[in-house]
Amino acid sequence: MRISGGRKKIRVGDLLVEAGAITDEELQEALAYQKENGGRIGNVILELGFISQDLLVTVLTTQMGIDYVELKACRLEESVLKLVPENLVNKYKIMPVEIDPNNPNVLKVAMIDPMDLNAIDDISISTNLQVEPLLAMEDDMNEAIGKYYGNSQAMEAAEQYRREMEQDGLTTAEEDAINEDIENSPVVLLVKQIIEGGVRQRASDIHIEPLESSVRVRYRIDGALKQVMTYDYSLLSAISARIKIIGGMDIAEKRKPQDGRITIMVDRREFDVRVSMLPTVYGEKTVMRLTSKDGLTKPKSALGFDPETLKVFDGILSNPHGIILVTGPTGSGKSTTLYTSLSELNTEDVNIITVEDPVEANIDGINQVQVNVKAEMTFAAALRSILRQDPDIIMIGEIRDGETAQIAVQAAITGHLVVSTLHTNSAASTVTRIIDMGIEPYVAGDALVGVIAQRLVRRLCTSCKQPRLAEPEEKKILGIEDEEDDVIVYEPAGCTLCGDTGYAGRIGVYEMMPVSKELQAVIAKGATADLIEKQALSEGMLTLKMGAAKHVLNGITSMMEMKKIVYTTGDEY
Repeated sequence: MRISGGRKKIRVGDLLVEAGAITDEELQEALAYQKENGGRIGNVILELGFISQDLLVTVLTTQMGIDYVELKACRLEESVLKLVPENLVNKYKIMPVEIDPNNPNVLKVAMIDPMDLNAIDDISISTNLQVEPLLAMEDDMNEAIGKYYGNSQAMEAAEQYRREMEQDGLTTAEEDAINEDIENSPVVLLVKQIIEGGVRQRASDIHIEPLESSVRVRYRIDGALKQVMTYDYSLLSAISARIKIIGGMDIAEKRKPQDGRITIMVDRREFDVRVSMLPTVYGEKTVMRLTSKDGLTKPKSALGFDPETLKVFDGILSNPHGIILVTGPTGSGKSTTLYTSLSELNTEDVNIITVEDPVEANIDGINQVQVNVKAEMTFAAALRSILRQDPDIIMIGEIRDGETAQIAVQAAITGHLVVSTLHTNSAASTVTRIIDMGIEPYVAGDALVGVIAQRLVRRLCTSCKQPRLAEPEEKKILGIEDEEDDVIVYEPAGCTLCGDTGYAGRIGVYEMMPVSKELQAVIAKGATADLIEKQALSEGMLTLKMGAAKHVLNGITSMMEMKKIVYTTGDEY
């Protein structure tokens, strides 16, 4: 498409009203929201739920007579990226995509506002090429800019910082870092780039690690660490000092571990960053855990429950009192399940109080208490106070000792619903762990109403997964008796959409054990984990291994991911 004629800028909102996609009233509401909160009108209309993304794309491309490009699916060439100066890319939020195969004088450029005539003129003058605009979504654009230009921006900030250090003749980085309120100083920009890069690449954790002669930055994406950048070792103290300042830590303390917290806005979404700093032989290592404010409170449908599991989950949550335990290793999604359960139970007629270390996300309508050991506000002390606050539902971040377990059980027996987590391998072993903490078996049987053991497996990328026939040994792991049958499983391959990993996102695998009257009787006798599991299986419980096998047979995950679960739960092949 070539923009010609009167060169009149058409407004997106007016286009959508003209096409009948939204009403004039909805447009006025969106404009008022935009005035108050900022953002582009197309995004605001999407955010308010007046239109779906697919319909927005269809209307805009039809009305403007241009094509839509999904930047995630494009493999952009270095030579094309170099055609447009980086300052124009950031100024106008655009991305050069390719030289038109049929016309070497035309450059196809992805834009979030293809009607921005100033941007088109500037790109055309700078490249000496004719510009063909393509429509791209803002989130895709931010991710692409972070992916293709983020590292170079961070490297530039690092280089600028090093030059300033040399000019000023400073011996320590702290002197520069103490005055880091200047938003444009190189170290501020560098730390901002590192955190924003993590958010845009869907990282759950960011590791900044001092090595002997360099500083390595790695992101944990879908459970696996991936190196994204290395910097000169001279930058370490400045990066650490900047993180300490924004995380509310002691900038002068380098010999002790420290914890902090940062709230940051990235692409108009609020993120909570928990920071942990640990002195190592080469300097302080920083790990930042990224949590989106809305990321922990997912709808039940997003957790990966099938209809059968959802029914059991709802059954466990419908108990008026008792203990519900969610178990699994670190990073298995326990917090997400807990917060989803609380959001489900959060109605006007109940008083919900939580005790957490730390509070991971703030939920409206729920009273959340932060554990503070220095102030003698331990889990047990907080729980005693909470019981005098007339609670209906209590959430304990984690049952760590016998005292907390004892109070939790007492609360459950006296008519409260208690939700908490434990670090165990399976649902049945959770019961024996509670008994090991000093709770009498008959009391544990009486108090427990449900145990949910869970793990996370990586989802195969739907664009590039490859089918193959399962081998005899794999059929055995999948629990398929008839070895004659052909069974199709899928393998990761790798494409631009999944960053060449073969996986995109994760899904939960669950072992749900509602405590029935029969199971209660088995627990009360002080039975072993094996006997408890045997009884639960006879009542229809699916183990983690069975849940993972379902995902493999449905083409959601791979055999490799399932084997991780089989090994960690100690299940027999």
